[in-house]
Amino acid sequence: MRYIEPHAHMVSRTTDDYAAMVASGCQAVCEPAFWAGFDRRSAQGFYDYFAQLTDYEPKRAAKYGLPHFSWLCLNPKESEDVKLADEVLALIPEFLQHPNVLGIGEIGLNKNSRNEMIVLEKHVDLAARHDQLILVHTPHLEDKLKGTKLIVDVLKSDRRIKPGRVIIDHVEEHTVQLVLDAGFWAGITLYPDSKCTPARAIDMVEQYSAERLWLNCACDWGQSDSLAVPKTGREMLKRGHSVAAMDRLLFQNPHRFLSQCPNFVVPT
Repeated sequence: MRYIEPHAHMVSRTTDDYAAMVASGCQAVCEPAFWAGFDRRSAQGFYDYFAQLTDYEPKRAAKYGLPHFSWLCLNPKESEDVKLADEVLALIPEFLQHPNVLGIGEIGLNKNSRNEMIVLEKHVDLAARHDQLILVHTPHLEDKLKGTKLIVDVLKSDRRIKPGRVIIDHVEEHTVQLVLDAGFWAGITLYPDSKCTPARAIDMVEQYSAERLWLNCACDWGQSDSLAVPKTGREMLKRGHSVAAMDRLLFQNPHRFLSQCPNFVVPT
């Protein structure tokens, strides 16, 4: 089995995770900017974090032979302070020059607040001005459908944004069709409780066209599994899917999307 882990917060994981992922067939790992478990108080804190994502973490992953890529943004959980957001967004262009950066993400919404919407629009503008791929976080549970609709509206309202260069993550059964119908890619996140189980994920793969779907573990500070993607691959095989179909979903799909960024160089 080979796979790409397109969404994992490796700064929160130990080196054992890197070793286990490589042993399971991981060919590359992609790390979106994330919440630190607490709200950062200054733009300098974000500057140091961006340096960690673009310099230190790729070196840590390289010790295990694993290419590491990153996305940059201010996470939706920290978007209420618009002044701070402006200061953080002003830092990002400098880091876009790093060879492991894929684009802007994970932007989006957390509680669907007015300030979150303002900062989302600023991120989308930043991505458009710098011709960057976009990775979007959708809210949790009861806020997900409303938040997904708001996000789709923001993205569709900016004519500079090409849907095929946007991945909207954390889709579930009630949002996946909305995302795909709008022309975007859809990410299915594999979590033990708050998102999708392997069985639910494969149910969606079987129900909808897998052409613009990918799977990710989004492992972070909380209860999560850095090996959720290969475990779900085994679930596909148990259901009778072919090895070729599993490879398309777990490796070829994320490779096809991410290769729109010249920095993403992973052999096929």
